[in-house]
Amino acid sequence: MSKYLVTGGCGFIGSHLVNLLLAGGHTVRVLDDLSTGRRETISSGVELVVADVADRAALDTAMRDVDGCFHLAAIASVEQCTRDWAGSHRVNLTGTIAVFEAAAVRRIPVVYTSSAAVFGSASERPLRETTPATPISAYGADKLGCELHARVAGLVYDLPTAGIRPFNVYGPGQDPRSPYSGVISLFCGLVSEGKTLTINGDGQQVRDFIYVDDVARVFAAAMGGVSTDARIYCACTGHPTSVLELAKLISELSGVAPKIAFAEARRGDVRNSVGDPARARSELGFSASVDLRSGLRRTLEWMASERGAPVMAAARR
Repeated sequence: MSKYLVTGGCGFIGSHLVNLLLAGGHTVRVLDDLSTGRRETISSGVELVVADVADRAALDTAMRDVDGCFHLAAIASVEQCTRDWAGSHRVNLTGTIAVFEAAAVRRIPVVYTSSAAVFGSASERPLRETTPATPISAYGADKLGCELHARVAGLVYDLPTAGIRPFNVYGPGQDPRSPYSGVISLFCGLVSEGKTLTINGDGQQVRDFIYVDDVARVFAAAMGGVSTDARIYCACTGHPTSVLELAKLISELSGVAPKIAFAEARRGDVRNSVGDPARARSELGFSASVDLRSGLRRTLEWMASERGAPVMAAARR
């Protein structure tokens, strides 16, 4: 069994990864500034270092006696990264470089979070690790920067890393009221409140939705695939779902008639984003195990339990 540091371990994906590692018998230390994560999402037995991920002294302390680092701390909201360009850059890229630098001193392998946002408006389908990256947001640009610095970390500092590009992640623990939430969490929250689902554009935008526990499994598997070659892995299912199909499926599982409205398309919205899971499957032995219907059902059940409401019959089936 190993001891791991998880930065951002109190966040949505991070907390699921922490729980997965604990279930595997590992010891976990978490570094999180609690700006969006919550302490109660992780076990009381987990050591928590409350600190900024760009704080090198805090990282040095947090990395003592660990066997590896999972780096998930980030400002994950594209909108916030647009509003606070320099501030988000400090967390998302400078923070990642600080993690690499602290890990390199101790030769600690790092599995870090990149993003499907690096693809931007790339036209290739499906999107692969070899697809040229053309980010169209500050968030995507910083995540691509993380990948480039991981390559430098391997070439110059002999630091073994692996980068994960999650596509559209959803599942229990994602707060629908948070600006960081994805479309599934937002839609599930609106349906549970009997509100209309507003779709920007015509609803034919296609996404690759992957359940949060599957994403946690990609991270865990990637620790066995780190190298100084700075390999990148897409965390995806390879199955396309349109936003309109998603809205109808959530309504169906909730046992209500769909109430859908359309609004003007968002500027710069990516039309199609579906990944190719082939590399993760062949090199890490990973395949997504939770289909969209099952994952949505679990998410709706979790939301109902959080509200203390009965689970609708359709969601239980």
